[in-house]
Amino acid sequence: MAHVLSLHVFLSAQTQKTSYKPSKFSKRTNKSSTSISTAKKGLARPSHKIQKLNLEVSPHRAVSAVRLMRIEFGGAFADLLNERGKGSGDNEMGYVERTLGFRTRDLEDRDLRLVTDIVGGTIRWRRYLDHLIASLFHDESVFRSIEPLLLQILRIGFYEIVKLNMPPYAVVDENVKLAKVALRPGAGNMVNGILRKLVLVKENNSLPLPKLEGDDRARARALAIIYSHPVWMVRRWTKYIGEENAIRLMMWNNRDPSFSLRANSGKGITRDDLVTQLDSLKVPHEVSLHLNDFVRVNIGLQNVIRAGLLKEGTCSVQDESAGLVVSVVDPQPGDDIIDCCAAPGGKTLFMASRLSGKGKVHAIDINEGRLRILRETAKVQNVDGVVATIHADLRTFADKSPPKSGKVLLDAPCSGLGVLSKRADLRWNRRLEDLEELKNLQDELLDAASTLVSPEGVLIYSTCSIDPEENEDRVDAFLGRHPEFRIDPVDRYVPSDFVTERGFYFSDPVKHSLDGAFAARLVRTL
Repeated sequence: MAHVLSLHVFLSAQTQKTSYKPSKFSKRTNKSSTSISTAKKGLARPSHKIQKLNLEVSPHRAVSAVRLMRIEFGGAFADLLNERGKGSGDNEMGYVERTLGFRTRDLEDRDLRLVTDIVGGTIRWRRYLDHLIASLFHDESVFRSIEPLLLQILRIGFYEIVKLNMPPYAVVDENVKLAKVALRPGAGNMVNGILRKLVLVKENNSLPLPKLEGDDRARARALAIIYSHPVWMVRRWTKYIGEENAIRLMMWNNRDPSFSLRANSGKGITRDDLVTQLDSLKVPHEVSLHLNDFVRVNIGLQNVIRAGLLKEGTCSVQDESAGLVVSVVDPQPGDDIIDCCAAPGGKTLFMASRLSGKGKVHAIDINEGRLRILRETAKVQNVDGVVATIHADLRTFADKSPPKSGKVLLDAPCSGLGVLSKRADLRWNRRLEDLEELKNLQDELLDAASTLVSPEGVLIYSTCSIDPEENEDRVDAFLGRHPEFRIDPVDRYVPSDFVTERGFYFSDPVKHSLDGAFAARLVRTL
């Protein structure tokens, strides 16, 4: 299970921690799309008997269509690697058989890569694709009435033609086959007609896109379609960083993500050791410019997983932006550190590896299941001797007057607006209303965490958000309630390029080509 946790480092720990309010922040769908009840009908097993094998249907398209259904209506991850890695093709084909009533030929490595590309890209560009589809229907009501599986097949076809530039008539033919076999002949005829319209308008350079004109609201709506983001995000970013920078940010979010690997020094693995193994696997890479244990990988992560490097604890998947938060904490051998919202444990384990077997990281989390995974992974990474887990809600745990510590990390639940490149689906699952609830939760957790800090100790508040209301504003509100704390500039712990004017750590996705992240050091003076 170690590799599962390591992958969840960039999915969960760096995106959002929602265990405090699971009913509010889990499995939310786009309200403007098809209803949940309709979606469930689309996922139900067909009435006809399951066929053993269908060699006419493209396997990567069948898997992509079913996976997109599961993501939009069932909360699955957008990347095949995110759940199981090795063997995931068999698992996905099982979903195809249960959902569509047939199997295709087995997925090959190329198919797996295509599924990852198509699923991630289709989710990122969903608003843009839906605009094109609706425009070619010439009737909004018809578009809104499309059944869920048929809509996913259309999105796949549009993405393959418009964004992947695949041979258009091959795309038409293959998606028509999928619609006919998975649904009915009439569905295939509809796919054929709409995709052929798309091919014509693309060849004539006349794709129907909105004009960027009018007042701020109109421009935000147009930008939301062109760059495929929710309107509220576009308006918020335009307000804080300006339209030009908002466009750059959306373009970053729509790129294929890169990942970083951390060599697990707890097992005596150096970055040079990891580089040697990557070279043997022929995985292209470049060493981090900011952290000695990190290597950046743009492609080939699947090879790393299949080789067992994550499972055996040689390395972990962790973004450098998260590693720099650990640099802000500055763990040293002999330190006693409290990690307040620890699971699934990426930062916990990195801090533990920095202790060199001396000291302790006390990992508190409300989710016992994720703490169990953390403990198992700590054993694999050979840092279990310096990691102790505590199953508790931080807010009630702090009321029990537990021992205090000189270093307390609160990596708070947040919107995850800094990691939209990796979490393709997150942009559609977040609402503006979530920010207000999260801000209240962040304030409560900061107050609780502050009671665990010993005199002259430091509280590190961090998020994977780029929103100032979750970052600087929360720090200011906290200092207003707690005058016994002051800001300790982070310039001694991270490169100057990451230090803000006020002495906070901030990773800018566009500027630094990393996930967005924030951290503040707050020293207790009394």
